[in-house]
Amino acid sequence: MSVAITGNWGLRLLGVWVILMSLVAYVPLIASLGILLNVLGVAAGILILIGR
Repeated sequence: MSVAITGNWGLRLLGVWVILMSLVAYVPLIASLGILLNVLGVAAGILILIGR
């Protein structure tokens, strides 16, 4: 049985970004990844805007 993951990559990245941002207060390791989280948020926004 295989699961096909389809959908918008921008929304998927946005979901990951929202989860990681909500964990920043609880997991200090994630808080140290500030630049990566910013890049992830920008990438999600661009992909959503271009419809991918």
